[in-house]
Amino acid sequence: MTIRFNVNGKTVDVKAEADTPLLWVIRDEIGLTGTKFGCGMALCGACTVHLDGVPVRSCSTPVSAAAGKKVSTIESLSPNNTHPLQKAWIAHDVPQCGYCQSGQLMSAAALLKSNKNPSDQQIEEAMSGNICRCGTYGRIKAAIKTAATEMRKA
Repeated sequence: MTIRFNVNGKTVDVKAEADTPLLWVIRDEIGLTGTKFGCGMALCGACTVHLDGVPVRSCSTPVSAAAGKKVSTIESLSPNNTHPLQKAWIAHDVPQCGYCQSGQLMSAAALLKSNKNPSDQQIEEAMSGNICRCGTYGRIKAAIKTAATEMRKA
């Protein structure tokens, strides 16, 4: 079956079974490898992408759910690390192993799109579905606050 949707501003037609996880279509068919496989059960958040602006776990979202919609992956933030979140991530030394970071960044981007000045509790709630094996949660929160401040200035 051919499914058409938009990925990072480009219309794509993919041939896949309707129940194929969106993650594998993004990585294997489209060739965007920034979105990571973590647990395969939508528990860790490493595979987070935006589907029409809403963060979803692409490992458990069937590609058919993307038909006619807009998908944004980590590659959509910035090709050269100039997005305020990416700059804040670097400034706060957030990444350790880095594996969860694309999902963390996509969840944070969704939060800041809807809330330009989140409280600590709102950050914790928005990020609660993203697991960091290295435990950099304090740095993640600080980076989100820094990015929020920069985004409000812009």
